[in-house]
Amino acid sequence: MNTMSCAKEIKRQKLLDQGVAMLMTQGYHGTGLKQLLESVKVPKGSFYHYFDSKESFAVAAIEHYIEPFIQRLNQHLHDNEQDALAALKHYFQELIVELEQAGFQGGCLLGNLMGELGDNSPACQKALKRVVNRYRDLQRRALQKAQQQGSVRTDLDAEYMADLLTNHWQGALLRMKIEQSAKPLEECCRFLLEDYFIR
Repeated sequence: MNTMSCAKEIKRQKLLDQGVAMLMTQGYHGTGLKQLLESVKVPKGSFYHYFDSKESFAVAAIEHYIEPFIQRLNQHLHDNEQDALAALKHYFQELIVELEQAGFQGGCLLGNLMGELGDNSPACQKALKRVVNRYRDLQRRALQKAQQQGSVRTDLDAEYMADLLTNHWQGALLRMKIEQSAKPLEECCRFLLEDYFIR
């Protein structure tokens, strides 16, 4: 990658980092391109050098947002190869601690945008579905491994359980925001990862 391409990619990453933060707090409709560009010191009018439209920017932000979560869960699974269930528990507990430290603000960008754009933007709908499935599939693989290790029940399909975990966690994040409490998240993990899924 040449110097110009590298500089362009750095600016694109800055736009995505700031865009994710703004989308989390202000939503899609509340995030203005002018404010975004000013905040990262990208000249007005340069936005379209990086993205075709605000909608294509949102698609890229969705994919940018999920990547650290996938990498972190992968790392937990790698570090706890002998106990996939423990890896899942540690991963979600880490997220709960971070949400507590953030004062229960924001929640999950995916859940926020599902509510705001899920049935209004076909491009964002496809992106949300794609990243949720990637995230779910990683949890499915972890649960399959836990089944093989004998810690998780085998009478339920791992994909079904991963869907259940994904759906419950998203719902718990919404409850967390209105209750300003980690209790819904803790109950979600305790019920599924310490009770219902256990062999």
